[in-house]
Amino acid sequence: MEDAHQKLDVIIVGAGLAGLAAAISCGLAKHNITVLEAARQLTEIGAGLQITPNASRLFKAWGIETEVAALAAEPSLLAVHRYSDGKILAQEDAFDQNIRRKYDAPFIDMHRVDLQKILYKRAIELGVDVRLNHRILKVDDASGSKPRVVLESGQSLECDVVVGADGLWSKCRESMLGKADAPLPTGDLAYRIVLEIDKITDPELRSRISNPEVHFWIGPQAHAVGYSLRGGTMYNIVLLCPDDLPPGLSRLNGSVGEMQDLFTNWDPILTRFLRQVDSVDKWKLMHRAEVPSWTNIQKNFVLIGDSCHPMLPYLAQGANSSIEDGAVLGRLLSYVRSKAQIPWAIELYESLRKSRSEMIVRETFHQRDAFHMPDGDSQIERDTLFLSQLGKEVDAKFPSRWTCPEVQPWLYGYDAIKEADNAAILSLSKRC
Repeated sequence: MEDAHQKLDVIIVGAGLAGLAAAISCGLAKHNITVLEAARQLTEIGAGLQITPNASRLFKAWGIETEVAALAAEPSLLAVHRYSDGKILAQEDAFDQNIRRKYDAPFIDMHRVDLQKILYKRAIELGVDVRLNHRILKVDDASGSKPRVVLESGQSLECDVVVGADGLWSKCRESMLGKADAPLPTGDLAYRIVLEIDKITDPELRSRISNPEVHFWIGPQAHAVGYSLRGGTMYNIVLLCPDDLPPGLSRLNGSVGEMQDLFTNWDPILTRFLRQVDSVDKWKLMHRAEVPSWTNIQKNFVLIGDSCHPMLPYLAQGANSSIEDGAVLGRLLSYVRSKAQIPWAIELYESLRKSRSEMIVRETFHQRDAFHMPDGDSQIERDTLFLSQLGKEVDAKFPSRWTCPEVQPWLYGYDAIKEADNAAILSLSKRC
């Protein structure tokens, strides 16, 4: 990796978490990186994020570990409660210590905007050219040896590699498929809430916020999750329930009263938090069908993040897997010594990332099924399994994949840089 290599001109479409992760990783590989972002200002909409060790370990490698820690909250406990009375079904104490011991990286909770700003700053430090208010029309990859990004302004930009990181409503995806391809509803929606501790007078709620923990409440066709942000000065709540938004609407100002009514008979701690809310938005949760390939035939145009594998938020892996994508792609491009090697790197990226990401997508639906069971025989069987492991180190396939001994190591133990290095070295040795 220290040998001289030919610098590539890489255009990344989108300055969300996936695009900025790719920009940092490609920037560290010493390529020329341009990021095109449609927004006039870099303020990503959103609330809390749960950053798991598969992504957080990258922050140290990228030189942003200290900045992230200053704005994060690291939960010391993770608990799952029955919705109606708050009964604890599962609980892991010393969660922060256990995660660090097992994965040598933390589980942290952050505001999405905070993480985006840190990634943006690091990308700029690495010489990445981020251009705001640059909305693309299409990617043209059939006119010559190099792909071109065509902007709505009429300008076109040619490069060696185009990275489509433009999210759920991706123009890059449409260009690659050659057709319109609208996201599909999952049948669920999310109410997203952020509360500030300074505006809350209830001492028990304030204590919950200032001592970071993760709490899930699971019930029929719905569940809720709450956790602290910004060192225990903010609280993020997400309510997941059946989608009642009209067709064609993906986001709507919600009714606080309607939201509170939906969760009236839930754990009093949760409903007390919900009584602190003065405004709320409803977000339709969308997904996409798997596509045969994330790359074009020429292997110089590739999709990452939500443009190719959007995820339900039930394992908090949408952001984490997008960051993984960017890390793997940039690391593989660090091995490219000439433009003739671009297809090799892109093919290797897809082989490393596609199967894992699509497996995570499927696992999120399984988690929804486990958390949204209606009251009845299956729910009783699930809760019996939960309670059989309470107070023990879990040793069975578990309804909560957050602490499942089969799923958690596979999710959290992934090391994107090591995976890319091992695959590149093995592949190059076979080519010699």
